[in-house]
Amino acid sequence: MNSMFTKFNLTECTSAFVVLFAIIDVLGNIPLFIRLNNKGKRISPKWGAILSLVMFLSFFYIGEAFLNLFGLDISTFAVAGSIVIFLIALEMILNTTLFQETPDDDNDATFMPVVFPSLAGAGVFTTLLSIRAEYADINILLALMVNVAIIYIVLLLSNKLQKNISKNILMMIQKFFGVILLAIAIKIFVTNITLLIERLVHQLQ
Repeated sequence: MNSMFTKFNLTECTSAFVVLFAIIDVLGNIPLFIRLNNKGKRISPKWGAILSLVMFLSFFYIGEAFLNLFGLDISTFAVAGSIVIFLIALEMILNTTLFQETPDDDNDATFMPVVFPSLAGAGVFTTLLSIRAEYADINILLALMVNVAIIYIVLLLSNKLQKNISKNILMMIQKFFGVILLAIAIKIFVTNITLLIERLVHQLQ
């Protein structure tokens, strides 16, 4: 445990936070929360945060074991994942939609569609495994905790945010983090494709 905390790095933690904040896109999902509220759907801020954390930790700790079943490692997946992140960033910048919202009949919308797939979807799964090849675990976990706290606050204040934040500002925030995510996706791709090429060259020698 002590060795884990010695790997704490503020720069890595901040970078991981920004990446996860962009891909979770809790601010960009505010219109969804507001629409669900207007439709009379229940959204529990407490359970939304708890379930999001459970999903994130599952992705983080079980994701690698899942890859091992297919004989893959994090670097290999990070290359593929960076491409997915790149496309998600383009989606944010260009304001396009790749996945259509599925209808939910349950009056409680906390888990679906708020937590899954809106907040803890495939993009977060891919991102967590990808940045794990770049950052120490402690920095990613701390970044996750901060993001979960933000999820709780945003869900708690979603109705007030509807009145105080214009759609234009929300769109600007989405595009800003989309550009950041685009740059990070390129960095992850270049770093891990270099490692894979070096590994291949070493095996051929």
